[in-house]
Amino acid sequence: MFRKFLLLLFLLGYLVSLNGQPVFPEEGPLYCDEVVPRIDILINPDTLDWLYDDENIWSNREFHAIFVFDNGTIHDTIEPVGFRLRGNTSRHSKKKSFKVSFNTFVQGAKYYGVEKLNLNGEHNDPSIMRSKICWDILRKYEIPAPRSNHVRVYINHEYYGLYLNVEHIDENFVKSRFENNDGNLYKCLYPADLDYIGPDPDLYKLYHNDRRVYDLKTNKAEDDYSGLANFIDVLNNTPDDVLVCKLNEVFNVYDYIKMITFDILTGNWDGPIYNKNNFYLYHNPKTGKFEYIPYDLDNTFGIDWMGIDWAKRNIYQWKKNGEPRPIYSRLKNNPEFRKQFTYYFNKLVTELIDTAAFEQRVLELRSKLSPYVINDPYYPQDYGFSYSDFLNSVYQSWGSHVKYGIIPYFNTRVESVLQQLENTEMKPVIKYINHKRVSASAVSITAYAEAEYNPATVQVKYTLNDNQVNYLTMYDDGDHNDGKAGDLIYGGIVTGIPAYAELHYQIEVTDNQQLNRLLPCDAIVVPAFGSDTPVLYINEFMASNNHTMADEHGNFSDWIEVYNAEDQPVYLGDIFLTDNLSLPGKWKMPAVDIPAKGFILFWADGKPELGDHHTNFKLSKGGEEIGIYTPGGAAIDEIVFGPQTTDISYGRLPDGGIEYHFFAEPTPGYSNVPDAVAEHQQTLFTVYPNPATGNYVSFSETTGCRVFNGFGQLVFETSGASGFQTGRFSPGLYLIVTEDGRSCKLIIQ
Repeated sequence: MFRKFLLLLFLLGYLVSLNGQPVFPEEGPLYCDEVVPRIDILINPDTLDWLYDDENIWSNREFHAIFVFDNGTIHDTIEPVGFRLRGNTSRHSKKKSFKVSFNTFVQGAKYYGVEKLNLNGEHNDPSIMRSKICWDILRKYEIPAPRSNHVRVYINHEYYGLYLNVEHIDENFVKSRFENNDGNLYKCLYPADLDYIGPDPDLYKLYHNDRRVYDLKTNKAEDDYSGLANFIDVLNNTPDDVLVCKLNEVFNVYDYIKMITFDILTGNWDGPIYNKNNFYLYHNPKTGKFEYIPYDLDNTFGIDWMGIDWAKRNIYQWKKNGEPRPIYSRLKNNPEFRKQFTYYFNKLVTELIDTAAFEQRVLELRSKLSPYVINDPYYPQDYGFSYSDFLNSVYQSWGSHVKYGIIPYFNTRVESVLQQLENTEMKPVIKYINHKRVSASAVSITAYAEAEYNPATVQVKYTLNDNQVNYLTMYDDGDHNDGKAGDLIYGGIVTGIPAYAELHYQIEVTDNQQLNRLLPCDAIVVPAFGSDTPVLYINEFMASNNHTMADEHGNFSDWIEVYNAEDQPVYLGDIFLTDNLSLPGKWKMPAVDIPAKGFILFWADGKPELGDHHTNFKLSKGGEEIGIYTPGGAAIDEIVFGPQTTDISYGRLPDGGIEYHFFAEPTPGYSNVPDAVAEHQQTLFTVYPNPATGNYVSFSETTGCRVFNGFGQLVFETSGASGFQTGRFSPGLYLIVTEDGRSCKLIIQ
């Protein structure tokens, strides 16, 4: 029987997600912006009173509560969740902000992929829109920022007002944006100025108000600040003439330059550049670079507590005077980075954001939110805001701290920026460089390249063992393993690489004005693939296995099938399998041989104690990566995959081929070739009739087996039988697993 091929994708089409470029997940039901969902919190009234008591407002203790989400289509109730106050100045406000934690009392619990919700009251902002507008701009600007939407919050059936639901930044957030979460994530709050205070990493564990200024949120047991200390050292102490090279090695500087333009455009003075506050840094192990993540954007679009006109402030002198802000001043004072800053700022205000469309979006948002503001009981309590203030906030200032309406601020800021922009020419920008070995003698290379003057020529400059310089032209046409045509990701494949030859390469871009850039400054080295390196493939895998196949313990776990394309057996005992391409030695395969042209199955269940074929990692249904590596860390095979469907596998066709397919009828441990599948079907264990229409089903052979229901519970077991009675079982889907590991699905009607 032939498989049903649900969807054809190409392996190399996934390369753009291998190169460090951020991923932008869909909003999903939790952050859908088409409606204003209702969130109910049900909590003991005495507990709620305790939370609001002035003596307790700084407590981060989480209390049991019930969470109800209703967006008109989805109505979910989750119990228990953790509930507490959150924020800084908002804890003193009447309209407080809240944190909902799904994993506090149920370990690992998530709701639509997130463990925590931040419900922000936005009490300073009469429009309740400024943060939301900022998050939307950042997403359009391709900066990895939290998702957000407005929600109605009820506590114990009482309306508490309109809130902004902002995605929590944690290990799940960085996994969704950077496809890994093994690196160090730092929350940076006042006075996080990134100024150099010495070479000792422990110096950066300094405290302010009983918390660390650079607060490590992941890998807390190791408490390693060496990467952060090195980044701050490079940022502060690198000579200007080599700053482009050295900073690019440790920091995603080109994306951060875009972030500077955003902060200045929106008047975000409460970030790192002016107030040394409110941002995250993630040390991405995939690239070795720090990534900047924005945080807390309510003091924007004309809200001011400093007595400064942010709409007209000089964009080249924007930091706080007299204090170190190296993350801004080092870039602004470097001639090459300054030109890139100017280029991106001009692009932001002339191409990315249209003033008429911006005004229309703001007015549409006001119309959508207005029915939920008019009855918001806490909206007036902090500053005396009225409903008319909300309606007028789009165009008018309010009181002493809201100096502009949103639209007048934006128009004034854009006009001021255009008057201040320098007339410069930018060298091409190169980022997200990545490579992948696609065969023993070929390496695919991709990179993002952007030039001010197009068309530009993009090339791989490379050498092999003979040190002769070679060039390979790269293309952005969708036909050179570069992803989508026109996305500025260029690709090409270096072929004819001899065995045992290292590949050293750089990316060179030249625009039509002959402005040229070569990065990285030190060539990237691809380890040699010797003639004795085995040809193994990640041939098929399933990242969400509910009913397809059980392991020897009856567990339905993720699985990975490895294929040996060699004509002789391959010993696996010194070869590694990983779900993080930055950690190639994560799990050593068992000391067994895989037969020539044979297959071997591993259970990716994170439970190596269950047996030699059980890995120390799990796969993610939402997408991640798998790699096979030699003892020296050379890649034998790698894949980065996107979202998966339960009980649908993803595999190569033919075995060891380039193309990957989704399969509705997986064959773990067997060939993916349809003819081989048909042949294999003859040896499959089957039951009949199926669906079961009577009270008895027969086996295709006498065998011992176990029967599991749709929840994975063992409901029947026999040491040897030719069938069994079905009348005692409820209708539904069942899985029968034989003593030798074969399986068959059974539907009982």
